Parts: sequence; C-alpha cells; structure tokens
Amino acid sequence: MAVEIKVPMLPESVSDATMLHWHVKAGQAVRRDDNLVDIETEKVVLEVPAPRDGVITEILRTEGDTVIAEDVIALFEEKAEMAASETSATEETTRREPLQDSPPPDSLPSPEHHETSAAAGPVPPAGPAVKHLAATEGVELTNIQGTGRGGRILKRDVQAYTGQPSTLTETDDQKGVRRQPMSRLRKTIASRLIQAQQNAAILTTFNEIDLYEVKALRARYRDAFERAHGVRLGFMSFFVKACVEALKRFPIINAAVEETDILYHDYYDIGIAVSSPRGLVVPVLRDAERLGLAQIETSIATFGDRAKSGALSLDEITGGTFTITNGGVFGSMLSTPILNPPQSAILGMHKIQDRPVVLNGDIVIRPMMYLALSYDHRIIDGADAVSFLVAIKATLEDPARLLLEV
Repeated sequence: MAVEIKVPMLPESVSDATMLHWHVKAGQAVRRDDNLVDIETEKVVLEVPAPRDGVITEILRTEGDTVIAEDVIALFEEKAEMAASETSATEETTRREPLQDSPPPDSLPSPEHHETSAAAGPVPPAGPAVKHLAATEGVELTNIQGTGRGGRILKRDVQAYTGQPSTLTETDDQKGVRRQPMSRLRKTIASRLIQAQQNAAILTTFNEIDLYEVKALRARYRDAFERAHGVRLGFMSFFVKACVEALKRFPIINAAVEETDILYHDYYDIGIAVSSPRGLVVPVLRDAERLGLAQIETSIATFGDRAKSGALSLDEITGGTFTITNGGVFGSMLSTPILNPPQSAILGMHKIQDRPVVLNGDIVIRPMMYLALSYDHRIIDGADAVSFLVAIKATLEDPARLLLEV
C-alpha cells in the first residue's frame, strides 16, 4: 500500500511554500529519515524526511510548484511491503509459467533490438509537468539534454528542443537575457525592505573607530582563547558586547514603533546579518547581555554554518530588538543599512583599513573602521543616535570598559 508524502505544517503566518529541490528520484530506495525534498517558505527551508525504509514510487509535485500544508507531493512504499510484493510476483510467475530448456529461436532478441535499447539508455530525470509537455509535443526525453541540477530536464529544455519561445531572449546585437524567478526568501527580503523604506523615517549617522586596542587584545589572546573555547576570537563579539552596553544607556535605540505606541525592550536580542546562498538572513542572539565573548563567537559560527546549509529554524531568525550587519567582510567601506522591521535601528560595520590619523599631535597609522547607524527618526532623535555611536566608539577604543561596564 502506497504511503502519501505530504507537505509538513507551515510556520505561523505562512500560507504556502515552494518546492525547492528534490534529493531523490522516482524509483529510488531511501532510508528512514533521509531528506527527500527541500520546501522553501518565505522564512525558512523545510526538510521532508522519509518516514521509514522504502522506495519513492512516484513524485507528484515538481521543483518550482506552489504547495500548501498537507498537499500530497509523492508516493512512498515501505521496504517490507516491496519485498512481500516482489516475493508474491515471483511465486505467481513460477506457478504459471512452465520452465523451458531454451527459448525458441524466434524469441531471441535481434542485434538490432540490442543496439536500439543500448542507444536509448535510461530516461533522464524529469517531473510530471515536463513529461506531459514532452508527450504533448511528441518528443522523446532521451533526445533532450537537461540543463537542470543533475541533468534534470526542465520545461525550457523541451521548449528549446521543439523551437518554442523560451526564457532566453535574443536582442538585435545577439546578447542574451536570462530570466529566473525570485526565490521565496528573495521575495520576502524585497518586500520587507520596501516596507522599511515606506513605513519609517530612516536617517543614517556615521562615525569612525580606531580598532588598535581591540586588534592588540585579539593578537595577545587569540591562541589561548581558541584553545580554551574551541572557537576563533573575532571582531563581532566585541561589537555585540559594545552595542549591548550602549543600548542599556540609550534604550530608545532598542525600542520599536507599534501604531502610536513605543515598545521598550528590557532585553537585548541582537540580530546578526548573515549571507547565505539564498540571500541575507538575520539569526538572533537571544539575551546577548548574558553571553560572554566565547558564547557569542560560537553562536555566530553556528549561525553561519546553518545559514549556508539552509538549516536555520524559524525560531532562530524571528524576533530581535537590534541588528548588526558587517559589509566589511565583502570590502565595503561605507554604506547606509536599511532597518530590519519592526526594529528601529541597525548598525553597519565596514572594512578595517589602515589610515593616517592625528593622535596627540602626531600623525600615526591606525586600523580604522567607519560605522553607520540607520535609525527611525520618528522616535529616535539625532542626539541619541550620535551619542549611541560615540558610546560604541569609546568602548571599543578602550576595551577594558567592557569588563567594567562603563
């Protein structure tokens, strides 16, 4: 008896999802808990595991299809049932077909038959919609070169083979334009950025920071820190701690707007913007005021790994009272970061670059970084925003302040 593989329950407030990538093909044997398919929502990528050992007998929904919770996306047969079915079929064949010492001469396959079968080869992977299109057009899938992942045949491959208009458009100068639909995450990012721009009075203020003392501290204790905690000592943990101390002094930066009210947060859940193959995600360090440098660095490293593999959970990327984004890792010198709604402020870090500065009347070379604070001017005044940046600057230019909390 076939078992239905269904779309799992979707996160709250998410109405539908997109079939992202099948990891198996029809007829493929799988083990219990193997990931069968990735399903993308506007917030996270969900994995659908195999319920037990068995075989995927049919795939009903292809990559790119829109689905909702409880939709049947594949049929599955347990390994035990498959074995019983095969045994029954063997017994039936043995009972009804008499043994022959040798097949009659006219039943032997001809050389031409062998050549045709070998030339045809296995049918390339393709979804039901693609197979239907190929059948409608009278096209053999074995004649089409798939351009999808793993050689999978896509609709555009069939269209190109039959001469139908495809997603590649040639202009007069023979340049090509490749069209690709946005992913769910990219659509959500786009929507939230537009929402932030339309619903908040965003203003950005800048400052620069001398990271000489932080770099010296890292160089002095880097090896001992890594031996003790099993994680590299980076710059982000210093910035998180400095931001928490500054947020304590300027609570309006940690607040949010809700209609005509201001919501003050007495906790510090710091979002850390992380780049992933699917786009920018912002996992959250919960209760950052209670975390040490090692705990922060460990959490950030874990977030980075989970973001790359698409394994961040919904709980890890929701909430947050303040966000830090580091464009410096990509070489950015200066930027104006956009708010992460419903938060009212975001700190932008940038590339550390040696620059000449005046110190005690002398020109010296120092590792300098520009900082940018974008904030919602509806509730945050310029004085608070500037003072907040100055507090971060003062703390990181004298890191002993982190221990003394001054």
